[in-house]
Amino acid sequence: MAKQPATIYVCQHCGRQERKWSGRCADCGEFNSFVEEKFRPTPQAKGTTTSSIFRHTSPLKFSEIESQEESRTSSGIDEFDRVLGGGIVPGSLVLIGGSPGIGKSTLVIQTANELNKQGFKVLYVSGEESEKQIKMRGERLGIEAENLFLLPETSLENILAETEKMKPDIVILDSIQTVFSEKIESAAGSVSQVREVAGQFMLFAKSTHTPVFLIGHVTKEGSIAGPKALEHIVDTVLYFEGDRHHNHRIIRATKNRFGAANEIGVFEMTSFGLKPVGNPSEVFLQERPEGASGSVVTVCMEGTRPMLVEIQALVSGSKFGNARRMAQGFDYNRLSLLIAVLEKRVGFQLAGDDVFLNIAGGLEVDEPAADLGVICSIASNFRNVPIPPDVAVFGEVGLTGEVRGVLQAQARAREAQTLGFKKLIIPTTNKTGLEKLLGTRVVGVKTIAEALDELF
Repeated sequence: MAKQPATIYVCQHCGRQERKWSGRCADCGEFNSFVEEKFRPTPQAKGTTTSSIFRHTSPLKFSEIESQEESRTSSGIDEFDRVLGGGIVPGSLVLIGGSPGIGKSTLVIQTANELNKQGFKVLYVSGEESEKQIKMRGERLGIEAENLFLLPETSLENILAETEKMKPDIVILDSIQTVFSEKIESAAGSVSQVREVAGQFMLFAKSTHTPVFLIGHVTKEGSIAGPKALEHIVDTVLYFEGDRHHNHRIIRATKNRFGAANEIGVFEMTSFGLKPVGNPSEVFLQERPEGASGSVVTVCMEGTRPMLVEIQALVSGSKFGNARRMAQGFDYNRLSLLIAVLEKRVGFQLAGDDVFLNIAGGLEVDEPAADLGVICSIASNFRNVPIPPDVAVFGEVGLTGEVRGVLQAQARAREAQTLGFKKLIIPTTNKTGLEKLLGTRVVGVKTIAEALDELF
């Protein structure tokens, strides 16, 4: 029988294990990601199986299982409830990620305060801050929670022992990278530790039906630090978006077992904490310039919510040999593709010009319905002709210059009508059923040439 190695090397990005150190991971391709850890064989006792919270259960009929839809608990913050799919589900495991200083701890302590007002007992476990630091932040935010308990602890075993003794209604862990298990001989934040901590809290949440919120750090690429398997363990993954130097914060659900994925919640950071923004479209458009070329409004769908955003484009002559293309809040490769369509199908000579694109407000737009807005904003600035401020556009653009239909066109059109837009330029296939919008003229186009002719 081969002798087991005393140590192994584990990739901190994907969890691959090697007996020898390697400069590049063969699975994920990351460089210098292997860390030495103590080898821990999997226990295999006779007559036993892997530990599972469902070990002592028996099969149940689908019709006999009680629905949990009505048992959701409101967090007390409307925008946070929207992202969670309507509220907090008992036994759910929610992972919240974001860059330092963006507002993760502020959001969870405000949520704890609102839940406390409803009579829930909340346990806030902090591995990074002392109880006095949390108290100072709470006083600054005006929090007066009587049943909010603070536990500055990093040992997983001690935390679980306290939860067993206290039996809280809600558990918040800030952050998962600081907690370690004494059963594993590796540093806190490593792949083995993060996976073990998440697995134990998953078992705790499912067996006791206690909602657990985990806060996770993000890497420089913007993904949650630790193994990618962590996102498969939890029920919901929420990401903070937006620049921490600006007022607005966006929380996006990239995974949600209890609601719509890609749903967003918009908040405004104030001196008294995060305040939900009920009408994000109005906020993103309130500082829109008048009479400026290169600015157009498009309607995007973020989960189940239609949202109007401003697309800004700047086309200027290049003083160097190679023209530059830069995009903020929009896919760079998609921008290059749309510029090529403009050159080939409409005849715009953009090969020698720098093209800069920006989604105002710090929003990330990644759906094809914004294609027509990008085309119109570039054409507007290239011709130096402003687009009327009461015109909104949306539609997908193909390589032959055609404008294709998009999903949920009626919801988009009604949102634009609500905010006072008098004219909509949309794909012809989406025009059916929208002729009766009061006070709004709907124009269907088949190609980008027709759209530009209608605008200019």
